[in-house]
Amino acid sequence: MKTKFIITTIFIAALAAGAGWFAARRYAMKAHDHGAEAKADGGRKILYYQSAMHPWIKSDKPGNCTICGMKLVPVFEGDKGFDTAEGLVTLSSNTINVLHVQTTPAQRRPLVRTLRVAGVIDDDDTKHRILSAYVGGRIDKLVVNYVGAEVEEGQPLATLYSPMLLNAQREYVTLLKQKKLPAFADLKDEQEQLISAARLRLKQFGLTDAQIETLNNKPEEDLHIEILAPMAGTVVSRMAYAGQYVMEGEKLFEIADFSKMWFKFDAYERDLAWIKVGQRVDVTTPAAPGKVFNAAITFIDPNLNDPTRSAKVRVELENPLVEKDGAKRRELYHKLYAEALVHVEIPETLAVLRSAVLSPGREPVVYVDKGGGAYEQRKVKLGRAGDEYWEVLDGVAEGDAVVTQGNMLIDAQAQLNHDANAAGGHQHGAPTPSTPTTAPATLPPFTDAQSKAAEQFLAVADSVRDALAADDLAKFNAEAMKLHTAIPELVQAFAGAGGWEPLVQAINQTGHLPAGQELKATRKQFHPFSNAVVEFAKAARAQEAFNSLKVFKCPMLNMAFPGAPRVGEWMQLKEPIRNPYFGAEMLDCGTEVK
Repeated sequence: MKTKFIITTIFIAALAAGAGWFAARRYAMKAHDHGAEAKADGGRKILYYQSAMHPWIKSDKPGNCTICGMKLVPVFEGDKGFDTAEGLVTLSSNTINVLHVQTTPAQRRPLVRTLRVAGVIDDDDTKHRILSAYVGGRIDKLVVNYVGAEVEEGQPLATLYSPMLLNAQREYVTLLKQKKLPAFADLKDEQEQLISAARLRLKQFGLTDAQIETLNNKPEEDLHIEILAPMAGTVVSRMAYAGQYVMEGEKLFEIADFSKMWFKFDAYERDLAWIKVGQRVDVTTPAAPGKVFNAAITFIDPNLNDPTRSAKVRVELENPLVEKDGAKRRELYHKLYAEALVHVEIPETLAVLRSAVLSPGREPVVYVDKGGGAYEQRKVKLGRAGDEYWEVLDGVAEGDAVVTQGNMLIDAQAQLNHDANAAGGHQHGAPTPSTPTTAPATLPPFTDAQSKAAEQFLAVADSVRDALAADDLAKFNAEAMKLHTAIPELVQAFAGAGGWEPLVQAINQTGHLPAGQELKATRKQFHPFSNAVVEFAKAARAQEAFNSLKVFKCPMLNMAFPGAPRVGEWMQLKEPIRNPYFGAEMLDCGTEVK
């Protein structure tokens, strides 16, 4: 037994010695191979290994591309390697997780848009009547003597005494009586012509056929004629009074039919592509809280108002009489203010989420996930803007993974890469959209709510900037906290506001600033937010109330904090220059951007 144990021990020891020799041999051969690989290129040192198909995939060890599986190519000392595309940003997996980068594929989908409009509820002007005096006379009695009265067609409104009308009535009655006398039997045709002429004259004086038919039985002592309502409706104006002498053509009453109302609103030029006759509209008004009136668009005015570049759109609303507290009334009043949601949808089109698009004003771009931590900048041609999606006419293909969250920070890194390359003497194309540019001046004017929200936000943003200019971190933290209230109010005010919304969303993505602990780091965090504010301010300066906004440019920003671009801009409400990137060190460094 003891002998067997000794033999087994010797066998295991021999096996371990053989394995050790084999491993040492393999290591020596591997070292020899690597050395041979390096010497094969003149003995130069290998800097890294790179994918020829996907240049952003690099490694300090041999291996295969994580995207296509091809073998990585060594890049030797002194070689340039494979160039990556302009605007391509590579991030580590840790950085991607920290930035919470998310992507959504570009897909064909119906584009839905909800237009928020405001207007006035008016009456149907095809059923609006002004009742005037057909003949001069005296109003002796008012049957309807107050505005707001509901009247039916043919209902008496007032009684009129008119000598001219009275003579015309008596002439007509006399001709009717003569027609029955034997002496006028041979003049039957002539009598008929005279009666017809007298009857026509009475109708010219405003009498209805029914009134004319009763004249033959009317007592001679009755000297008055009733003025009747020409239509059913509501009396909206009364100009007649008892005892008043009126002349021919003088206005007496104004009647409107409120059973069907017109909601009229202005549609701006850019929204007319969405609006069609027959689309459903949800109308609300403060006068009927909680109730939604659903109706269809019936007319779009083909003539645009030149100063506002808008067209009138009409929606017809049913407005029946309803009984409340024992009295009948209509829910919708004349000249009410109202708001509406116009629900529109177009057939399937290639679209991306609105949050994916940066700088949608002049040179819109998106970032596409190329795999392996690389994100490629793509310039896109945009079509119509839906509630959640942009129509894309060119720049991305169906299925491309487009970055929808974290793209502002990726764009900032692309700008830093561009500036670093430019500083090294490389020539590149136009700067990426994170560089402040002149915003388009074709955006719609602010509403009152938008103007108020913009004014409050810009005041807070200026206070944040001023705190950095004063090198005061405590004040910066206090003012930055106010952004958490001002920015949501700004976003709410500009929701669905066309070209303004992307500018506001850029502010929303960059403006929730964390508490600052150190000035340089805080200024670096402030930089993308400042760029977004500058874009918004440049566009807002086209508004009369905001044309005093100041934008300044610092030509030495790359000295302010690590990784900064060469030039940076910021917004101020007023002069003098107070540079937030240098503070007391160079407080007045910069020039104004007109």
